[in-house]
Amino acid sequence: MKKIMLTGDRPTGKLHVGHYVGSLRRRVELQNTGDFDDIFIMIADAQALTDNADNPEKVRQNIIEVALDYLACGLDPEKSTLLIQSQIPELCELSFYYMNLVTVSRLQRNPTVKSEIQMRNFEASIPVGFFTYPISQAADITAFKATVVPVGEDQMPMLEQTKEIVHKFNSVYGETLVEPKILLPDNEACMRLPGIDGKAKMSKSLGNCIYLSEEPEDIKKKVFSMFTDPTHIRIEDPGKLEGNTVFTYLDAFCRPEYFPEFLPEYNDLDELKEHYKRGGLGDMKVKRFLNNVLQSELEPIRKRRKEWQKDIPAVYEILRKGSEKAEKVAADTLKDVKAAMRINYFDDEELIKMQSAKYTEE
Repeated sequence: MKKIMLTGDRPTGKLHVGHYVGSLRRRVELQNTGDFDDIFIMIADAQALTDNADNPEKVRQNIIEVALDYLACGLDPEKSTLLIQSQIPELCELSFYYMNLVTVSRLQRNPTVKSEIQMRNFEASIPVGFFTYPISQAADITAFKATVVPVGEDQMPMLEQTKEIVHKFNSVYGETLVEPKILLPDNEACMRLPGIDGKAKMSKSLGNCIYLSEEPEDIKKKVFSMFTDPTHIRIEDPGKLEGNTVFTYLDAFCRPEYFPEFLPEYNDLDELKEHYKRGGLGDMKVKRFLNNVLQSELEPIRKRRKEWQKDIPAVYEILRKGSEKAEKVAADTLKDVKAAMRINYFDDEELIKMQSAKYTEE
């Protein structure tokens, strides 16, 4: 079996550091291993419209923002296929067939869907498209026969639902769809990077993000305003690491080489943590170190983005070619699905012969 990876993002704004450590950085690493036969990176605009139907221009404008962030982070169009979801009509048809395999009660139990509905205040009136987007996601994954899907922890329930749909389809219609493997970040801090305010989820709507393309001064302001340990009032006070956003970010971004460069009095992050826990280390010193770390990580991304911004038509051409390639792959999968469901009437010569014989006999 081929090794195929699929992942993507909704184009509702520029991508932030939570996207980067949760999935983007891993995608680039996996892309550069050369281990995969195909890699599909999707800009999921159709899914974004499920809760932005009254503002399609927001989605339309953010296609290019996400594409620029992808390229800036190191996704290579020669190694990865970058595509726009809405340009693959087969995905809608697959979603329609999969809907018959999922109950309303099962969708209601999906914890990711439940939390997203609550966050968007959809409890009283849920758009059907938004409610069924786990099914749409299953169509995306299976259309490209993805064997590996790198995601953040919050997407695990969605992948589990995809696996259920695959099992159900294959049990009813025969082995047709490929079951994907969930690939989570190695680093626990990257599973779900909190917002700069310490809230569990980094979210554009909450305004607690650091964007990949932000300028150095803006990053610095956000780092210096980060939530730490509210009981760590004086420098000599012992500090807590749990729930301390600054240390969570250091866990996600810090590398050993940053200590000799920016904080030579410490050998490594463990030593820094121990000093903070016993007291005698101020929050601002740790924040200055984190700022240096983030600036070092994000500067090359920001520079590459500015280079790509000089040739926007080339970026759209990458997306067009990627979408055309993806559409052909999805069309082959849809053909297999329709054959398994026995709704490929015009390709089924046996059916036509059988019906001809039946009516000839009469």
